[in-house]
Amino acid sequence: MSTDTHQEEITTDFEVLDSHEEPTNKLDTRTILKHLGLFLLTFFCVTMAGANYVGFAPSGFPFALPSWPDTLRGLLFAVLFLCFLTVHEFGHYLAAVKHNIKTTLPYYIPIPFAIGTMGAVIRIKERIRRMYQLFDVGAAGPVGGFIVALVVLLIGFATLPEPDYVMNFAGHEELKEYVAQNGTYPEHITDRTEMGVLTFGNTLLYSGIASFFDNVPPMWEMYHYPFLLAGWLGLFFTALNLMPVGQLDGGHILYSLIGYRKHSMVAKIFFAGITGLAGTSAVPFLGDFISGYINLPYVEWLVWGGALYLLMRKAFRTNDGWVNAMVVTSLAFTAGYTAFFADAATSQNSLVWLFWCFFIAFVVKVEHPPVDYEEKLSPTRRVIGWLSMLIFILCISPNPIYIN
Repeated sequence: MSTDTHQEEITTDFEVLDSHEEPTNKLDTRTILKHLGLFLLTFFCVTMAGANYVGFAPSGFPFALPSWPDTLRGLLFAVLFLCFLTVHEFGHYLAAVKHNIKTTLPYYIPIPFAIGTMGAVIRIKERIRRMYQLFDVGAAGPVGGFIVALVVLLIGFATLPEPDYVMNFAGHEELKEYVAQNGTYPEHITDRTEMGVLTFGNTLLYSGIASFFDNVPPMWEMYHYPFLLAGWLGLFFTALNLMPVGQLDGGHILYSLIGYRKHSMVAKIFFAGITGLAGTSAVPFLGDFISGYINLPYVEWLVWGGALYLLMRKAFRTNDGWVNAMVVTSLAFTAGYTAFFADAATSQNSLVWLFWCFFIAFVVKVEHPPVDYEEKLSPTRRVIGWLSMLIFILCISPNPIYIN
């Protein structure tokens, strides 16, 4: 991403703009009301959308409103999830204020579908010129959010009801029959519909914590439980932000730890891995689509390879050496994953990584722009930084949300 002093830089968590004004973070009433209004609208959307997941009888919001009991369950989910999101964003905000860096309050982004929000962003209105400032602003959000999400998840596991709790939900007849007969959840999906079953991917941290508790619902039923759903989403969104590329939080953190040159190499290799995961969904999807028009072997691989080449050229700024090497690496990863995990690559497709590889290439960027002063972080910051990278590993899922 360019560091030209006249170019605006867009990020998922904050924007970096150059400014010749003195840093100031004074808030007026109009600004506070604007951000408060966005928060309240987001809170409403998350409550209504959340009721469709954790409610007993999903209403199909935004076309119909849930019942009052389901609304209360959606309200609980909204409080839990937005608590995580608010701590994350205000972590960035307070760190910027501490260093007298000009910034905005968080902008909450409401949407009337999915989970009711696309998250929140803050805008930093001047370049961050010191390494320790970059680290503090980048790390404060995910570290604070992680703590909240982890606490929510632990409470959820500690307060799990018995398996017959599923009897409260509409549908799930085969699951209810299994639970009634066996008193436990099944190991494999019992309810099958034409649209498939919404399933959340497991992670190292989630599965590790779950192993200490009884009555843990399977990942295709987990979203009915407000604490588990809010905790899982909080941890996964933390992991997404900790991806060590561009101006994501993880990009700021890893850049501060290892410097521009090493980070540039790591970010490019990591991006190839993300496109490799994207390929595990893109290739089967293209195969199903193209087969209706062209009956040629491996044509979907050729199409994906061409798209991947153009994507790499965009991501690596036409650096042919890196482009060619990472295209081969990405395709090899996709082929290996497809060979060893054939079922996951064909029947559990998720387009999450396909979206993210384009989002990184065109918005976040792969490389991190250099700061003016590359200085070694304090020991405490370095420990927090490497722990943040560990959090990423523990909370990321190769197939996060998919139709099983």
